[in-house]
Amino acid sequence: MTKKTNDLKITDEELKLIQEKVQEINNLQMQVGGLEIQKQMGVMQVNQSQSELVELQKTLEEKYGKVSVNLTDGTIKEIEEDEPSKED
Repeated sequence: MTKKTNDLKITDEELKLIQEKVQEINNLQMQVGGLEIQKQMGVMQVNQSQSELVELQKTLEEKYGKVSVNLTDGTIKEIEEDEPSKED
């Protein structure tokens, strides 16, 4: 007489191993989700900082004209705009 599949059962050790792996995968998926949220927050903060930098650059340009700023010591240097070339 053969046992039906419904009557078969894996060992307690095998069940424990499967449960541990499923739990490990679930935990890792939660960690990945958390990291993805942190990534999105970081991207938003970068975008915000870039927008703030653009606004600061506009303010400085209104005050000093078109200049480049040395980020080490704060000195400024006028940016020379290229004149359009004349072709005859």
